[in-house]
Amino acid sequence: MAAPSSDSIPSVNKAWIYSDYGKSTDILKFDPNVPVPEVREDQVLIKVVAASLNPIDYKRMHGLLKAVDDLPIVPGFDVAGVVVKVGSQVKKFKVGDEVYGDINETGTVRPEKFGTLAEYTAASEKVLALKPKNLSFVEAASLPLAIETAYEGLERGELAPGKSVLVLGGAGGVGTHIIQLAKHVFGASKVVATASTAKLDLLRSLGADLAIDYTKENFEDFPEKFDLVYDTVGEAEQGLKVLKEGGKVVTIVGPAPQAIFFFLNSTASTLEKLEPYLESGKVKPLLDPKGQFPFSKTVEAYAYLETSRATGKIVIYPIP
Repeated sequence: MAAPSSDSIPSVNKAWIYSDYGKSTDILKFDPNVPVPEVREDQVLIKVVAASLNPIDYKRMHGLLKAVDDLPIVPGFDVAGVVVKVGSQVKKFKVGDEVYGDINETGTVRPEKFGTLAEYTAASEKVLALKPKNLSFVEAASLPLAIETAYEGLERGELAPGKSVLVLGGAGGVGTHIIQLAKHVFGASKVVATASTAKLDLLRSLGADLAIDYTKENFEDFPEKFDLVYDTVGEAEQGLKVLKEGGKVVTIVGPAPQAIFFFLNSTASTLEKLEPYLESGKVKPLLDPKGQFPFSKTVEAYAYLETSRATGKIVIYPIP
């Protein structure tokens, strides 16, 4: 994909934006005349090809980060696209490079006001990596926040070869990566994951040794105990019941007693570490079968994400 020359970069671009807090269907508006962001010296300007949605987007619209946010906001954390301009201090990238990343380095402390649901976005070079050559822009856009969150949680939970992990919510955007990373990168001896009936085969195909149907059985009744329970659905307290002595519960849903709760700090180093696994196909992006929406249908895409029924990720593509 050819990058436009710097003099052909427009001063305004099409973007989705909100100026008030509330439900995405009520507040998210299409604006064809949003100023293209200025590039700081450590940033690049990206022509956005694809962007993926994450639950943090709509939680932020509901006001989760109100204390640190500054309206109006263009939502979106994940991007895949082409570098069209580089700041004076940038060493890693040049114009024309195909890149991907989660642009919010500290997403809950100082979230970017101008996100990825636009024709252009600016991002610090330290949150971006070169797009693996075997992945499409759509596949690459689906990865950063989810796969980095999966990786950081497994590190915090000290998963290592010979240890076992239970993944609560194995079919979601983060869960599908926890299973793959636990098995293929961290060398877990046993990976068990929960999902609804229709999604059990998917969990097995991703590397789960055992898939538990949460509509039919309670994982708390399971006789086996685990070194790590990774909660993506809000069941951290129940997870304590199946923990080995000295084991850990990690959750990304919210603080829970005796559990490690964290918000991701985005860094390209995780994407760079995982590049060989992505290029070899050992770790794969997972897109929801109905999860590709054009830019004009961004509001519908958020409505689908908010059902919590998506399998894998939802991506916005094409972006004009």
